Amino acid sequence: MSLPTTRKTELITKHRIHETDTGSAEVQVAILTEKINLLNVHFNMHKKDHNSRCGLLKMVGKRRSLLNYLRTTSADKYQRLIGELGIRK
Repeated sequence: MSLPTTRKTELITKHRIHETDTGSAEVQVAILTEKINLLNVHFNMHKKDHNSRCGLLKMVGKRRSLLNYLRTTSADKYQRLIGELGIRK
């Protein structure tokens, strides 16, 4: 599942650090969270889609590693980001 371009642009502009930032940890976590939420809706309708579930688990692991990096480098950015995105931790 892919994000619509307009939604991806909104996420980038909301979470970027500077004007040309498109790949910081905050932006990547925001995009991954949106994709994970879309896949959760998909799995409510298609319970036996095991191939996509594997991709979901990879995305969750990638997001977790990015959040761990962010927590070790800047704890205040980490707390702000998980508060904005509604991620438990």
